Amino acid sequence: MIDFFLNAYKDVSMTHIILEFIAFVFGIVSVWFARQENILVYPTGLIATIISVYLLFVAGYLGDMMINGYFTIMSVYGWYKWTRKTKDSDTMPITRTNGKEKLIGVLLFFVTIFVVFGIYKLFDYKIHNDNYIDIVASGIFFTGMWYMANKKIENWTLWIIGDIIVTPLYAYRGLGMLSLQYLIFTILAVSAYLEWRKILNKSSLQL
Repeated sequence: MIDFFLNAYKDVSMTHIILEFIAFVFGIVSVWFARQENILVYPTGLIATIISVYLLFVAGYLGDMMINGYFTIMSVYGWYKWTRKTKDSDTMPITRTNGKEKLIGVLLFFVTIFVVFGIYKLFDYKIHNDNYIDIVASGIFFTGMWYMANKKIENWTLWIIGDIIVTPLYAYRGLGMLSLQYLIFTILAVSAYLEWRKILNKSSLQL
């Protein structure tokens, strides 16, 4: 296991390793804050995603790069949404998706798949089998991030599915730190889902 991580970074610059480590730490911290329904999820997440966009661009993984670029944009949007006051509360409450929001999620998933596939074709990148996994994961994560920005509990279900998909993918690509990060994300996402469900059930009883 140790050799797996060391071999992946033997020809990588120290700058790259430091940047990946910073993204690794802030990514985990961001998910932890999300679990706590803490607004700091967004500034910490922005640090992780901006660095990840750069690293993935250099590595040539366009699907993953687009995911993190979208995360960056949605972090700003989510930051704004989470701090807006509603008629009944000073903060946005956790809710479940309604029929319209489920439909939007499905549409966003498929639109994302087509867009990411189109980007690969536009830049004339050869699409390997693992890139198709990227493309599907992009759709899952894009939808999950939109649900998170709107505090929909279903976001955690999508994060869990997406994290389970990409954890072995990054290991296969030799990106040990990212693989470990998404493994931790999976565990945190399960914990966060249970925490948000508890909050949601408690708020439902108070109505």
